[in-house]
Amino acid sequence: MKVLISAEQIETRIDALAREIAQVYQGQPVTIVGVLTGCIVFVADLIRRLDLPVRIALIHASSYRGDATSPGQLTISAESLPDVKGRHLLLIDDILDTAQTLSKLVAYLQSLQPASLRVAVLLRKIGRQQIPLEPDFCGFEIPDAFVVGYGLDFNDEYRHLPYIGVLPQHVPKG
Repeated sequence: MKVLISAEQIETRIDALAREIAQVYQGQPVTIVGVLTGCIVFVADLIRRLDLPVRIALIHASSYRGDATSPGQLTISAESLPDVKGRHLLLIDDILDTAQTLSKLVAYLQSLQPASLRVAVLLRKIGRQQIPLEPDFCGFEIPDAFVVGYGLDFNDEYRHLPYIGVLPQHVPKG
């Protein structure tokens, strides 16, 4: 597997993201809303570096099933989401691909009347976005390749890898 982003590069960038996020919120309490399951590693590493009072909430949004590489019907499970009305929210996802999932999550969370809503993504895939959505915080921009590791999976495998890698069978041609 080709390593696209090393564990050391990820660590360095997350340190910088934590500083950027803390500067924006300036000590205000923030509710982190992580998008399961891919965000787990990113959220865990990021919150340990944030110098802010944080609450952590998780939401499940999925549009991929099995070995699919293109999104299908989106389902959102927010049963464990606490009351977020009037709270500053930071929605965290592992990857911004087509933006279909994130745009629907943003609309859903906005309907809950937070004080503010910002979006952080570890990865932003170039050339795939179908819906305009600008993340407030982005770790890395990557080429249009199927990536795994650091929480991202292929058929529920590879999440444990400490780096971001490109699966050989999904390397784009050209």
